[in-house]
Amino acid sequence: MATSSTRRIRLGLFVQPVGQHVSGWRLTEHLGDPTDIDWLITLAKKAEAGKFDLFFVGDALATSMYRLPSTMARLEPLTMLSALAVNTRRIGLAATASTTFSDPFTMARSFSSLDHISRGRAAWNVVTSFSTDVARNFSRSDMPNHAERYARAREFLEVTNKLWEGWQEGAVQPNKETGAYFVDDKIQAINHEGEHFQVQGPLNITRSPQGRPVIIEAGSSADGQKLAAETAR
Repeated sequence: MATSSTRRIRLGLFVQPVGQHVSGWRLTEHLGDPTDIDWLITLAKKAEAGKFDLFFVGDALATSMYRLPSTMARLEPLTMLSALAVNTRRIGLAATASTTFSDPFTMARSFSSLDHISRGRAAWNVVTSFSTDVARNFSRSDMPNHAERYARAREFLEVTNKLWEGWQEGAVQPNKETGAYFVDDKIQAINHEGEHFQVQGPLNITRSPQGRPVIIEAGSSADGQKLAAETAR
């Protein structure tokens, strides 16, 4: 007996607000700029109307005069995606964020906030950064070596996942008669003690619609591919 299956293609828009080409901004009169939130909302709405599944924003923590106009000066991705979240309804919202120059508690809270604001559409593109210019923006003279950055990233993701899972389903159950707002045993500290991080927890934000964001990784090195195989979801 013949069988049939439905195959679907998932479409993601990698957003460069004034074009991927260095001179793309010269090709049209109707163009915003990388810090024009109205222009970015327009792009997100068009992508959503066109049935795209994902609006993806790259990022870097340094700039120079030699970068593309789209990437030399731009909005901080999580701030920008929060604005897009309240102007769209279905499209996924993905931001690049570095594990080398942040901490797990801040990152977990930020992406949980975006997931709440978007009602379950947040995604995190995990990177480790690579540029010396980035290091110099964070009080370092050089980058940690490749192996150290990926060891830190692996533990970073371990901690963020623990923090997201620290709030279980049903932790919030307001009861006016008893005066209890939370169910205490559904909120857990994580008490993580590792090589790179010591984090008590729990997060100071409730469990988000997805529980945790979608995790995206695109590392091309052996370490990057191994981390993606272990943690992307």
